[in-house]
Amino acid sequence: MYSPEISRRQFIATTAAIAGGIAMSPLTAGAAGAARKTAADQVALGRTGLKLSRLGVGCGSNSGNVQRALGHDGFNRLIRYAYDRGLTYLDTAQSYQTHEWIRQAIQGLPREKFFIQTKMSGNPEKPLEVLDRFRQELGTDYIDSVLTHCTVTPDWDNERRRVMDALEEAKQKKIIGVHGVSCHSLPALELSARLDWVDVNLVRLNPQGAHMDTPALTWNATSNASHVLPVIEQIRIMRQNGHGVIGMKMIGDGDFTEAADRRTAIRFAMQSGLTDAVVIGFKSTEEIDEAVKTINAALAVLT
Repeated sequence: MYSPEISRRQFIATTAAIAGGIAMSPLTAGAAGAARKTAADQVALGRTGLKLSRLGVGCGSNSGNVQRALGHDGFNRLIRYAYDRGLTYLDTAQSYQTHEWIRQAIQGLPREKFFIQTKMSGNPEKPLEVLDRFRQELGTDYIDSVLTHCTVTPDWDNERRRVMDALEEAKQKKIIGVHGVSCHSLPALELSARLDWVDVNLVRLNPQGAHMDTPALTWNATSNASHVLPVIEQIRIMRQNGHGVIGMKMIGDGDFTEAADRRTAIRFAMQSGLTDAVVIGFKSTEEIDEAVKTINAALAVLT
């Protein structure tokens, strides 16, 4: 769990070390004079050729319980409010139980405007049948991005070869746009960074080190600011290899109850050049407004 005491002791030293490695990065260089950037920009996802809004709407806070607690009417209003603000990237998963909720929320809106990413848990016997079910649940002929979900071992590519092969087949058939992985340990992340199969990495990232990948082979290992730099090292490799990188756990899985902590995390994500986009789980329009305002302010210094 996130510890404010640990974070504040280590935060200054950690972010100073990070800044030393990214201040003159080609990812952040040359921004002066460019058009003003915003949370609603359609940005390139690595070298995939696809685009998505810089800020995405997470539909799986606390395994989707937070969003489902809104009820269908409340969830529909949230998604449509986000859409009106230009946030067209929707992030979900099999385990969040929000596929059908998204289908209802975007009904009547242009499907091509959305970037929908979902995740397949474990290693099902018939991944293509699972994928067909996903499409039916989401009410769409294609899914923009499908990830193998929550990997923790250093050889997850061997463990999930069946899923990887199926997703590659689906990609060739244009049933999905791209495929990738969400990692929940540093060894899994290290493998992901160097795998050519990976188009998209969904990476846990915040400068406070809350809910970050660690050397422990478990999805929920305790972490702190000392775990940030090893993750950043792997993200740099991903970027060098042309992978798309999406940041998650931006507000510490909801642990950052202080606005100052949220601003710090969002500023870091926007100004570091480490991610193409980020995703945050929202439960209210006010939270969307706060995130958009904070992102826009953070990006303003780069333009």
